[in-house]
Amino acid sequence: MTLRSLLRAFLVVPLVAVSALAATAALPLAPAAGAATESCATPVTSAPTGPATVSAVKTAYGQALIVGSGATSGCSLYVLDSDSFQAVSGAFACTNAGAPPLCDTTVWPALLTAGSPVAGPGVNPTLLGTVARTDVLTGTTVQQVTYAGHPLYRFFLDSVPGDTAGEGLFDPFVSPPGVWHLVSPPRGRPAIPAAALGQGTVTVTNLGTTATVLEATMDQGLGGLAFPVYTFSADRPPGSACQFPCDIIWPPLLTMGMPVAGSGVDQHDLGIIVRPDGTHQVTFQGHPLYLFIRDARFPGTPAVANGAGITAFGGTFQTVPPQ
Repeated sequence: MTLRSLLRAFLVVPLVAVSALAATAALPLAPAAGAATESCATPVTSAPTGPATVSAVKTAYGQALIVGSGATSGCSLYVLDSDSFQAVSGAFACTNAGAPPLCDTTVWPALLTAGSPVAGPGVNPTLLGTVARTDVLTGTTVQQVTYAGHPLYRFFLDSVPGDTAGEGLFDPFVSPPGVWHLVSPPRGRPAIPAAALGQGTVTVTNLGTTATVLEATMDQGLGGLAFPVYTFSADRPPGSACQFPCDIIWPPLLTMGMPVAGSGVDQHDLGIIVRPDGTHQVTFQGHPLYLFIRDARFPGTPAVANGAGITAFGGTFQTVPPQ
């Protein structure tokens, strides 16, 4: 089975209007100082006329990348973890060719450049690059800025410099679904908060029943939304057997610092391991934890555990009882 067919077997991307996200997630955003002359939500409508600059500033999640020049200077930049699929497929997860439309121009406007991008303060110039896009502006080939190989985007629910509404957003609209993150400058790893875990009730799809399971709070930039987490029987702690391409379908639950235990969870059960890329993955009683891309949803939709009992990549994924 090819990687593309394997992903298709797992993907069910809801064709929901983008306006639904704006309606349910339009939370107050705190203004911050910056040099932007246009909203951070300004869509991409034309090719750039000069090189883009990428800079870094201090945020609530540590140092993170921002647009360093132009009309949206100071606006937060994001990467999508499922864009790693692009390296082997040639297809971008956020694209105007997919559903919903206007992903890389309006919802997550791509950071474009004419010429080599420029490293501003705090940025590692060796990690800057470009990738050619033909799907952003119809009939035009443009260059999108990359950092550590990952394409960079703004977010349409950010208004002014300092807004970070897209951090940790578990996005069901892109294909494959994935998690958006701010970017830490030194090595291009996610700039994220400490993971928060608690217990919650979900519908276990393959059983048609409800269960109390361990959940992680994602979408923290939009107020928080809980998703079930899973263990993988093929793991041999302290390592994770779910690497590429497994980690596209089952994104590891990442954290900055020690994860935080919420209601019904013992803090002593939580820990971390270091993945090969240097990111920190949350563990529960020593077992690495994962999300499942078909569980991705937005506020107003019920929590489900679509991944419980699935056997793939040499093991079986199961939800986790809190105790």
